[in-house]
Amino acid sequence: MERRAFLSALTGGLLAAPLAVEAQQAGKVHKVGLLSPPPGAYVAAFEESLRQLGYVRGSNIIFEAPSMRGKAELLPAAVAELLRLNVDVIVTGPNTFIEAAKKATTSIPIVMVYGNDPVGRGYISSLARPGGNITGLTWDPSPEIFGKHVELLAEVSSRLSRIGGIVDPSAAEPAAWKAAEGAAKRRGITLLNVQVGTETELPKAFTLIVGERTNAVMIFGGPYLWSIRAQIAALAKNNALPSIYLYREGPDAGGLMSYGTSLIDNWRRAASYVDKIFKGIKPADLPVEQPTRFELVINLKTAKALGLTIPPSLLARADQVIE
Repeated sequence: MERRAFLSALTGGLLAAPLAVEAQQAGKVHKVGLLSPPPGAYVAAFEESLRQLGYVRGSNIIFEAPSMRGKAELLPAAVAELLRLNVDVIVTGPNTFIEAAKKATTSIPIVMVYGNDPVGRGYISSLARPGGNITGLTWDPSPEIFGKHVELLAEVSSRLSRIGGIVDPSAAEPAAWKAAEGAAKRRGITLLNVQVGTETELPKAFTLIVGERTNAVMIFGGPYLWSIRAQIAALAKNNALPSIYLYREGPDAGGLMSYGTSLIDNWRRAASYVDKIFKGIKPADLPVEQPTRFELVINLKTAKALGLTIPPSLLARADQVIE
């Protein structure tokens, strides 16, 4: 044992768990397949969590991440490449990628980073007992979070009467829309379904939204809408429309606010699933986690640009305020 590790063990054993894992994994190099990984900060958080569990890149773990160059049509080829590389586990995010991995393999463990309604979608049998080769984390516990988005928009805009709901048709969740529409109707608000699945559809969508005299925009889920969050935020701001996202990256990019699960936290938590699978626990026996914490992020700079005054009660509830 190295002198530093020996001294640490004597003074509290802070390195005991990682060293034990390294000893257990001696001689084995684990191969993790990252299917369409997000920006570096997320992968870095995932890798750091794995390092804390005793996995060191280039030593006892390597990462394979086929490039898709942002093109959805390359997804099947990316999955096929991971199978060819014989990865030990596939880690992936939204439903589109989970479904592609599920279709490709029933033997390689798949860890969801943010699956949406995995039971209803048929990915797993139940949250407590997944029963197949898929486990991991869900995106939100209920579509009702979209109803909460309507309520938050109503708090910042007292004259709210029409909301433009931006939806990617390839990632549409009927239950999410139903929850949002129900919350809107209870407040006498009309929710307009505006579909954006390609780059050329976004300007047209805002032409429609403005033409329909909407007072705000609400961005639903899906990897494509996540990838164009900055463009959506800019168009919303240019048209004096408050916007709300599921993820904090929306207000980071200039949107007004977000309410939902932290993506980076899910990536950190996914590392524990990979660790347990490497230690021999089957995905079928690893309960799927639902988020227990949601973060509210408000961009005050955008609020000022829109001429909005955010109620103090709402600011007090925010997990972060961007100034």
